[in-house]
Amino acid sequence: MDDRHGPLPALLLVLTAVTGLVDAVSYLKLGHVFVANMTGNVVFLGFAFADAADFSISASLAAIAAFLAGALAGGEIGSSGGHHRGRLLAIATGVQIALVGGALVVSMVGPGPNGGLTRYPLIVLLSLAMGLQNATARRLGVPDLTTTVLTMTLTGLAADSMLAGGKNPYPGRRVLATVTMFLGAAVGALLVFHVGVVAVLALALALLVLNGIASCRFWSSSAAWTVGA
Repeated sequence: MDDRHGPLPALLLVLTAVTGLVDAVSYLKLGHVFVANMTGNVVFLGFAFADAADFSISASLAAIAAFLAGALAGGEIGSSGGHHRGRLLAIATGVQIALVGGALVVSMVGPGPNGGLTRYPLIVLLSLAMGLQNATARRLGVPDLTTTVLTMTLTGLAADSMLAGGKNPYPGRRVLATVTMFLGAAVGALLVFHVGVVAVLALALALLVLNGIASCRFWSSSAAWTVGA
C-alpha cells in the first residue's frame, strides 16, 4: 500500500473501469455522446452545429450541463468533507451508487435507450455521476488517476520518460490507468452488443458498491494518507 495515498490508487482504478463501462453505454447506445469524457462532448457539439450526421446538440448539451452539475456537487462535498480523504470517497461513492442505480432502474423499465424517455434520463444521471466522480478524484489528488480522462496521463508517460530526459514518475500507475480504461470500455462494448445496457450498468453499479464498502472501512481511519488539503 502506498504510504502517501494508501488504498486510493486501487480504488480510483476501479472508478476508471466504471468510466470505460458507462462511456461504452453512452457512445454506443445513447447517440454518440459521452457521459465522462467532456473533451469529446465539446468536439461532438461542434460536429452537431455543423450538421454532421449522428451527432446531437441537445444530447451533448445535456451531458455537459449534467456533468457540470455533478462536478459542482462533488466540489461542495469536497469542501465540507475533503479534510478526510477516506470519508470523502465514501460519501461521493454513495451518491454515485444512487445515481447509477437510478440509471439502471431507468434502463430496466424504460422503452429502450434509443427512446427520448429513456435516453435523456440516462445521459443526465450518468453524467451527474461522472462529474461527481471527476471532482472527487481531483480533490483526492492522486497523480495520474483522474479516472475519466487519459490525455495528460499518456502525455506524462511519454514526456516524462527517460527517452525524453525525464525521471519517469509513476510509470506503472499511468500504464495501469490506461489499461483499466481500455478494459472497462472493451467489456462495456461486449456487454452492450451481446447482453444489453442493463448488464453494463449492473456491472458498473456492482463495482461502485464494492468501492463504497471498501472506502467505508476507512471512515474513521487516522492513517496519514487520509489527511486531505
